[in-house]
Amino acid sequence: MKVTIDGQSIDVEPGTTILQAARMIGGESVPPAMCYYSKLKGSGGKCRCCLVEVSKGSEADPRPMPKLMASCVTGCMDGMEVNSKGSDRVQEARKSVTEFLLINHPLDCPVCDQAGECDLQNLSFKHGKSQTRFIEEKRTFEPEDIGPNIQLHMNRCILCYRCVMVADQLTDNRVHGVMDRGDHSNISTCISKAIDNEFSGNMIDVCPVGALTDKTFRFKSRVWFNKPYNAHRECKTPGCCGKTTVWMFGNEIQRVTGRKDEYHEVEEFICNECRFDHKDPTHWTIEGPRKFEKDSVINQNNYTRKLDTVVIETEDGILKGRDQDRKKISMPSVPLKKEEMREFKEGNV
Repeated sequence: MKVTIDGQSIDVEPGTTILQAARMIGGESVPPAMCYYSKLKGSGGKCRCCLVEVSKGSEADPRPMPKLMASCVTGCMDGMEVNSKGSDRVQEARKSVTEFLLINHPLDCPVCDQAGECDLQNLSFKHGKSQTRFIEEKRTFEPEDIGPNIQLHMNRCILCYRCVMVADQLTDNRVHGVMDRGDHSNISTCISKAIDNEFSGNMIDVCPVGALTDKTFRFKSRVWFNKPYNAHRECKTPGCCGKTTVWMFGNEIQRVTGRKDEYHEVEEFICNECRFDHKDPTHWTIEGPRKFEKDSVINQNNYTRKLDTVVIETEDGILKGRDQDRKKISMPSVPLKKEEMREFKEGNV
């Protein structure tokens, strides 16, 4: 089937969604996604961030779809034409969805461990507004302890359901889910149980915001101060690939995560033993530095590009000033007027 997205055509297999086709094309045409996760069955269709405009339904029925469609759950049709980045309706809708997601979200970025790799930060940077129309009190929840390794911040949750699907599809004993209804909906354990299954740490990797964070990394460092390296070990846990990204500060491993692709989705899931119990560099085989997308704040501390040595000549550069500045100051081509010269000598200029 042939699908055209923002003027770029691609051939896809039947059953491919618009979002998957856009990711095959790449670039700015890829819609943002806060709930869809390619490794989790049944994900998508909840956050409405990936809305697109279908200007042509198919070759058989060329009529446009009257409403914006969620690209993560809308299948491609032969001859379909889709507008994503180039549609004013789509851009306005994404701004509205972003505003809606931020209504109850606290401004915790300065203290949140997810800052610097947060999908909601990226979404608000691109589609957010500088002012708010929300004057009511934000919805808040009481803190809840869900185990020794995972910190739950329910005030930051956007109810994407990813963590619930991880527990459903990777483990046999899910003990948490979405409680209550409507505005009171929240992620919680059913009877105050601790989440302690062997793959529960993957909830941290799939969370698009800072609602689920690593307790062993809590307030230790900002992510852009760490050096991420690809590493692996021979893990004996069934289902664990043993391939990770270790985040190092000097010779110390401060945290371990799964390897993520350009859409911040883990390539393969890892067990809790690899994630929480092996923080000694000798336990890992370091493969090399991990590269990130160009605009990532983690690249501010990049070690993959060559940096020029900074030379500070104190006397010439600071005390005397730069040569070009001294020439500008003493330029005779712009003389002072008599009144300005008098004020200059008296010290009023």
